[in-house]
Amino acid sequence: MSSMRVIVFASQKGGSGKTTLSGHIAVEAERQGAGPVALIDTDPQGSLAKWWNVRKDPSPAFIQSVFSNLFYDLDSAREEGFKLVVIDTPPAVTRAISEVVSFADIVVAPTRPSPHDLRAVGPTVDIAEARGKPLIFVINGATQRARITSEAAVALSQHGTVAPVTIHHRVDFAASMIDGRTVMEIDPFCQSSQEISSLWSYLHERLQRADGGYRQDDHGSAPSNRVFGRRAAQ
Repeated sequence: MSSMRVIVFASQKGGSGKTTLSGHIAVEAERQGAGPVALIDTDPQGSLAKWWNVRKDPSPAFIQSVFSNLFYDLDSAREEGFKLVVIDTPPAVTRAISEVVSFADIVVAPTRPSPHDLRAVGPTVDIAEARGKPLIFVINGATQRARITSEAAVALSQHGTVAPVTIHHRVDFAASMIDGRTVMEIDPFCQSSQEISSLWSYLHERLQRADGGYRQDDHGSAPSNRVFGRRAAQ
């Protein structure tokens, strides 16, 4: 059975940018040959599912799942040949989210450089540690050349690994999500696209360290009769 890796985006703080980053990283992974890639949205608000529903490109695929079926759905995705699954979670800390984290190869915690966001990282750190999962902070929505960005990186480094790539606040991120696309598909050479590409390269390198021999260049196509990738329920 082929190997499959799982990235879980988790954060107690609402507005951290989990959904936008989940979609962008999944698309970039597919673009860089790490597919087939699938998305799972476990947030009851369904923002990621709504974005995927208006997306014209069927890749990455979408797996409509709920907490109670996650084990089965991930197992089915592995059997169908998916190489990477990206899971978005609600802005909360619950036993269900802890269960989701248990399936992760790495946990990504987007964090905006603000005192409120920094104070909210504790529960996410606790869950990752309790499950024995590597946690990576991604500073998201940063202002260019703002002092608080570097201060946030220092503060977060006391709790875990901080990704060497900062995602800066730009309108093109939100604008791209309106019609089911990403900034890379609108302008692959803009600064936002370059930041996402660099972040995926870093996450890919971290995935390679995981046991199981994940390789980006080992990307066969998923079977044409796969059950995932259908439009999500409204």
